Amino acid sequence: MFSNKDRFKEAFLKRLESMCGKGFEESTKRDQYHTLGNMIREYISSKWIGTNELYRSENKKQVYYLSIEFLLGRLLGQNLLNLGIKDMVEEGLSELDIRLSEIEECEPDPALGNGGLGRLAACFLDSLATLNLPGHGYGIRYKHGLFDQKIVDGYQVELPEQWLRHGNVWEVRKPDEAVEISFWGTIETNYANNGLSFKHVGAEKVLAVPYDMPVVGYHVDTVNTLRLWNAEPSSFGPNQDVLSYKRDTEAITDFLYPDDTHDEGKILRLKQQYFLVSSSIQRIIASYKKENQNVRELHHSVAIHINDTHPALAVPELMRILIDVEGLTWDEAWDVTTNTLSYTNHTILSEALEKWPIYLFKPLLPRIFMIIEEINERFCAELWDRYPGEWERIEHMAIIAHDLVKMAHLAIVGSSSINGVAKIHSDILKNREMKSFYEIYPHKFNNKTNGITHRRWLLKANPELTELIKEAIGDEWVKQPEKLLDLKRHVYNPALKEQFAAVKRKRKEILAKKIADKNGIIVDIDSIFDVQVKRLHAYKRQLLNVLHIMYLYNRIKEDPKYTIQPRTFIFGAKASPTYYYAKKVIKLIHSLAEKVNNDPRVSQVIKVVFMENYRVSLAEDIFPAADVSEQISTASKEASGTGNMKFMMNGALTVGTLDGANIEIMEAIGKENIFTFGLTAGEVLKYEENGRYRSMEYYHHDLRIRQVVDQLTNGFYAEDEGEFGAIADSLLVQNDQYFVLRDFASYIDVQEKVGTAYQHTDNWLEQALINISHSGYFSSDRTIREYAENIWNIEPVGVRM
Repeated sequence: MFSNKDRFKEAFLKRLESMCGKGFEESTKRDQYHTLGNMIREYISSKWIGTNELYRSENKKQVYYLSIEFLLGRLLGQNLLNLGIKDMVEEGLSELDIRLSEIEECEPDPALGNGGLGRLAACFLDSLATLNLPGHGYGIRYKHGLFDQKIVDGYQVELPEQWLRHGNVWEVRKPDEAVEISFWGTIETNYANNGLSFKHVGAEKVLAVPYDMPVVGYHVDTVNTLRLWNAEPSSFGPNQDVLSYKRDTEAITDFLYPDDTHDEGKILRLKQQYFLVSSSIQRIIASYKKENQNVRELHHSVAIHINDTHPALAVPELMRILIDVEGLTWDEAWDVTTNTLSYTNHTILSEALEKWPIYLFKPLLPRIFMIIEEINERFCAELWDRYPGEWERIEHMAIIAHDLVKMAHLAIVGSSSINGVAKIHSDILKNREMKSFYEIYPHKFNNKTNGITHRRWLLKANPELTELIKEAIGDEWVKQPEKLLDLKRHVYNPALKEQFAAVKRKRKEILAKKIADKNGIIVDIDSIFDVQVKRLHAYKRQLLNVLHIMYLYNRIKEDPKYTIQPRTFIFGAKASPTYYYAKKVIKLIHSLAEKVNNDPRVSQVIKVVFMENYRVSLAEDIFPAADVSEQISTASKEASGTGNMKFMMNGALTVGTLDGANIEIMEAIGKENIFTFGLTAGEVLKYEENGRYRSMEYYHHDLRIRQVVDQLTNGFYAEDEGEFGAIADSLLVQNDQYFVLRDFASYIDVQEKVGTAYQHTDNWLEQALINISHSGYFSSDRTIREYAENIWNIEPVGVRM
């Protein structure tokens, strides 16, 4: 049905009538989307089945990537692109007077992630399939995802995200592969001739039902699987409160990151995490045993990867199954577990290194807690042998201490590999945050700098730039992104620069129209599009950006002679529903936008735009249009970042601290092609160690700082002078934990350099093209090859063209 345009049109019209029970003329865009989606999934199915059969027949090692987040984005256009049939389908639809872009708008954009963690997981799946590597994702099928962000009077309001309202054309429910998960209850220990056995009695059973989605490789036959688990009632006991049990069960897969400010929310999060790992590992082992008899050899055929600490319960769960179900001894099970599991650390922020109170953990997961206790006892005994009498060191490294279970420690001890996601991040882990573990496990620690899939963020998001690059250097880079370096030979070509400028302008026009339609704000296409889009968090320092705009507003108002290069500041971010400070920053952005955009003089040179409900599909419009990429986290706090790579790939210049992958981007493109400022990671760490930073000194000695900080609480931006008190307090009373005021002057200086540089159009275009030419290194294909070779030990399967 996709062999040529005419056959496609014929098949499409027939399928639409049979599926929708109406003629083409009466069909809606959603009817057309569902028809096309089902046709594509059917087309994919033969490759999907073939891939699974090939994996079974060749029986080579496979990797299973466990992640609490998978931020996929819309799949219709991406699948068409990867299958190589997008142009033919688009042309066929056009002859039916249907625009593919309008059909794509009917596809929901599921918020099954909060930001970089989930988008990275999605990029990795794309690369695994494209490189013909046997690797699959395991996650949770959240009914409502994160949340749908609405802005009401400048405040963030969270609404349930309804991505499943009209079904999901890409998923296949597999009830025959459902497994049971046990919560609560007690453990009976039985002694017999063959040793101890454990029985979980009085448990509350939950059914985990898998929904499989195909992951299509680019122009290859490989189709891997993303399996998302849904929680459903298992069986009802005679005295059970049926409604309460049903409600509690379905809550497990209702929302990503439920509110954990109270014990009820903490229990729900912990349930989610165990639900993910138990269902996944049960099925992984069941699948393994279909082709292999000896579970002691599991690690030769299976690699299980823990994406951040959320799936760290994979360690005790794999031990439980190997000991309680498969009958291995502790030492046998531990050998298999530690050789099967690997762990990526994504942060050094203490709040993200999860710790669970024992009083919640033990009753909910009694057998798992017993196993963690045993792991901890044995680990502490090893530490005692190594460091006799060093109680403080052992206490610091223990998996259980101070009535808390430390998930990062559990993941480190129970894995064969621990990697950071940028060179500086991995070095901080080894030299500071996890130094004590690195000293005893130096062989486990390594770095894997993050990457992004250029198929989503260049080929799909920016087809105009894609075609321009192909015209300049051919298309080998599409399969081998490192060959984008060939573009560097052409960056001084006047014709190429002119064409690139036209492409950038077109993408700015597209975004400007979206801003006008959604926000009612008319922006200047010739202004600098200065963009900061990412999760709203204090360490990412959206506040520094805002304070700079406040300073510009003051300067323009006070000095009639002051001129700057016109600039449009664009924000996009969701704040966690319980993150009070972050939500106040969103309100401040809107209060600032109202003042700036409505001032007759100021609005001639600057505008402020906040784009509601930031998500993958919106990002695909934003990245290609950006001139400036704001990557301004406090040095040492951002593990890597991947937005910096997406901007770079689309020809935006970075304004950034020497943090995360910004450093590697600078090393690739040269210091002259990036705008850096602020404290280094070493300087930040030194301040934190010696406690000598005094934010109040900067407030008193820099009139610019004093003015903008005072405006937070003197009624300038809100009638209620307490509206932004929490932000002012974070800077002065709480001593500015993320060094916003310390970096303020440096940030103003670098932004002035940006404005001046943009006026030298030729040089700016050359710098942008240099950024693009070096972006191939930051493809997730490179990252995944490193994981495959150095951690998972997996190889491409089958011969494919």
